[in-house]
Amino acid sequence: MTAPLLSAERLASLPEAVRPARPRVAGPPGIVHIGLGAFHRAHQAVYTEDAMLAAGDDRWQILGVSPRSSDVVRTLRDQDCYYTVLWRDGTGSTPRVIGSLADAAHLPSEPERVLDAIAAPGTAVVSMTVTEQGYRIEPGTRRLRVDDELRADAAGRVPRTVLGLLVRGLQRRQAAGAGPVALACCDNLPDSGALLRGLVHQFCELLPSAQARPVLEFLEHVGFPSAVVDRIVPATTGEDLAEAAGAIGLADHAAVLAEPFGQWVLTDDFPAGRPPWERAGVRFTADVEPYEQAKLRVLNGTHSALAYLGGLAGYRTIAESVADPALGAFARRLIEEDVLPTLRRPGGVDLAGYADTVLRRFGNPALRHQTAQVAADGSQKIPVRLLGVIRERLAAGQVPRHALLAVAAWLRYTVVAESDTGAAVAVRDRFDAELRAAAGPNLLEHLPEVLAVVDPELAEDTGFRSALRERLSTLTTSGALGAVT
Repeated sequence: MTAPLLSAERLASLPEAVRPARPRVAGPPGIVHIGLGAFHRAHQAVYTEDAMLAAGDDRWQILGVSPRSSDVVRTLRDQDCYYTVLWRDGTGSTPRVIGSLADAAHLPSEPERVLDAIAAPGTAVVSMTVTEQGYRIEPGTRRLRVDDELRADAAGRVPRTVLGLLVRGLQRRQAAGAGPVALACCDNLPDSGALLRGLVHQFCELLPSAQARPVLEFLEHVGFPSAVVDRIVPATTGEDLAEAAGAIGLADHAAVLAEPFGQWVLTDDFPAGRPPWERAGVRFTADVEPYEQAKLRVLNGTHSALAYLGGLAGYRTIAESVADPALGAFARRLIEEDVLPTLRRPGGVDLAGYADTVLRRFGNPALRHQTAQVAADGSQKIPVRLLGVIRERLAAGQVPRHALLAVAAWLRYTVVAESDTGAAVAVRDRFDAELRAAAGPNLLEHLPEVLAVVDPELAEDTGFRSALRERLSTLTTSGALGAVT
């Protein structure tokens, strides 16, 4: 017998420890969030729920916007936008139903609704989690990669890109006299506030000057906070949905799973106000850079290394990869010998202890985080996660052999696209065709051309190329497990 569907009218049937601790109130959302993926629902939406509960302030409910898929919108609406988070710590799961997401919208079919929400006077924050590729950044640079989609948005069509949507929303907001707003990038991008500001400016360069000028003037009233976000949120499976249904006694097709650990660091650049997130554990600081680099290089860089090397070795999950003695030892050497010497200590953070925590989190077998999922879009991730480490260590006269091996594994995984046994690996990268075309029939011979796709400057460094070629050769002849020992 199929369980009834989670909905507003069935919340009362849930155990008190599971159901939302605050009732949802009618009213316009204070936050418009672009990107309705599992990460937002397990991270920012939870922090916002806790902040509203702590302060007794209901103004900060969220309108979630899906830039592409209508499935997630339909699924959430069917459940009145309530959903379960399954917190997994390796010993079991704890369910919690979240209610801060007041409604959902599908950008391609509801553009006017989304634009009106961005322009509404009550909207103080427009946040986004659209992954690195959603910002259309040229790999290895901080510049907008202008393509036909962006040009079409700038020419006036219904916006389909994130940058097009933001600028059109600002235009409408200015015309409505709605006042200041904050645009908050919550993706893994260095100095994300300044980066997003720059991308918005660069998009405005595509507009006719008569349209660009007022937007650029209005940007003086727009905040661009920088953010560091951290929580491991694997893709939800059918098995996870079945577990959620068993835990709450109702069917939940929008359930997500996550580790209990969470981190959110922000600069306080919210000119129209914000939720009292600090009451939910968010750290506000004037300088996110030390937190950002620690997270990007220790956690994300090691995550990518385990995804590519583990994927080549035939492991399906990060937990399986880090449990392998050779790969686990490699991950620790990567952090201790290559990454930690490049970092500035964030206030109150013990970096060695942080590294230990990261490796323990990776080993959580209950999360089943797929290596293929972590390996996706490496051309956007590798420059900020690993190439900076390599550049700084080489400048200090050291050869970061572990970080170089991780980059070599990314190239072999993406360009050759075969595991060490010859099995095909799942490659999802916007630039995979470009990388393969540059490599031609021999990756080692055409390494400069391949590297130029992601970092033209580093591709010119003969010492870097020589060291990377050596690691690639070892990886090719010895396989991933042989190369890390």
